[in-house]
Amino acid sequence: MTRFPHIVLTLLLAILLSGTAATPLHAQAPPAPPPQGDMPPPPPRPWNSLDPAQRDVLAPLRDSWDSMPPRKQAHMLRRAERWVTLPPDRRQEVREHIARWQQMTPAEREQARENMRKFHELSPRQREQLHETFRRFQQLPPEQREKLIREWHALPPAERLHWDERHRRDRPPPPPPPPGRP
Repeated sequence: MTRFPHIVLTLLLAILLSGTAATPLHAQAPPAPPPQGDMPPPPPRPWNSLDPAQRDVLAPLRDSWDSMPPRKQAHMLRRAERWVTLPPDRRQEVREHIARWQQMTPAEREQARENMRKFHELSPRQREQLHETFRRFQQLPPEQREKLIREWHALPPAERLHWDERHRRDRPPPPPPPPGRP
């Protein structure tokens, strides 16, 4: 394996240690701003006006639905339409990602957005290398992953920047600790 450029490794570590690595990176991007052409905003859609299938898919948003801007409601309704086309295992995965996102603090969400911005600034080759490194890390035995995590957290921040110089190139850096661990 070729050696990662230093910036890629640093970014990988930031992503992995920010608590967002378990979530696919594309799931963390904020929604694209709606087009601002001459189109008038969609009318508000009160929760009670949604059909039962829409309410079922959008149930996590029930309490905040009526206070959402109409454009956000329309965006979420479009996403709900795509939802019904997903296979059941992918739906469950998305539910878990949503639950994790909702449990994050505003600072953690902002860090996730920043990591995503940095990720998109990488070249396609660097992004692929990042994905490959994470895939290999996920394939390590749990004991080896835990050992790498402990080693990483024992390092002072300045030394973490040199992780790639201190370890074999085929050994990926650790992911973030599980929720509830320091």
